[in-house]
Amino acid sequence: MGVSVRHSDEVASAIADGTPIVALESTVYSTLGLPAPQNRNALDRSVAAITQQGAVAAVTAVIEGELWCGIEPSLIDRIFSSSAKAAERDLPIAVGQRWPVGVTTVSASLAIAAASGVSVFATGGIGGVHRGYVHTADESADLGAIARHKVATVSAGAKSFLDLPATLERLETLGAPVVGWNTDTFPAFTARSSGIAIQHSISELSSLAAVVQTQLGFGRGILVANPVPVDHALDQHVHDEALTQALNQVAEQGLSGPEVTPFVLGAIAEASAGQSVPANLALLENNCRLAADLARQLTEID
Repeated sequence: MGVSVRHSDEVASAIADGTPIVALESTVYSTLGLPAPQNRNALDRSVAAITQQGAVAAVTAVIEGELWCGIEPSLIDRIFSSSAKAAERDLPIAVGQRWPVGVTTVSASLAIAAASGVSVFATGGIGGVHRGYVHTADESADLGAIARHKVATVSAGAKSFLDLPATLERLETLGAPVVGWNTDTFPAFTARSSGIAIQHSISELSSLAAVVQTQLGFGRGILVANPVPVDHALDQHVHDEALTQALNQVAEQGLSGPEVTPFVLGAIAEASAGQSVPANLALLENNCRLAADLARQLTEID
């Protein structure tokens, strides 16, 4: 017995016709990800970027206890104000308890995309291994989902406040290749580089598609690391200084788990005089554009 996933008319037609599709999470487009009205602006820009490259956007979410990969336009407004977040582990509960609305994280979106046969997913920055892991064992479910599901994830690396070396080591252990798109260092979300070298860098779309197709053929996933556009990247010094101060405050206040992400991102936004929000919008749009190009190339190969 398979998982039941609903699709908008547009996405259902794309699946039937073999039109390229890019799955999107919904948490980043809720107020849990971006403040209003920037969350709506972010979704509009993401969908436009995918459409302009000849693909179809499929926002994932839980609506009235049903999994969706491609929400009907009449339902899309419901994700903007939702505060109920669903990771992959929460999906059975969200369905069984018929949650009115559940916005999906990276791991949940990958599970829903894979169940729908969608091969490409775009997001902002993934989660990863948290600092102090040896004491807390705090690791995002994103990493296992990226490796486990037959979907290519396009992101601007991982959130910069994470333990990025450990995150890359964990992806290696899980068997998930990390490929840099026009970069040989791992991006750090709103900063173009973490300074950590990655082994594989690709600059030709046909080559990227061949690599992705091979990994998907194994029934496994892959991470494509796409740096934030140069014009929108945060100044590295400002970013690093704000990050250090925020992490010190996290330690002082004893914050942990899901409390850390919004606190640190808020601190970086304040320290950068709000520049991190435009950077976030730009990297989302940039990732969606690359994901659509990749989806189209994979469709042409097939």
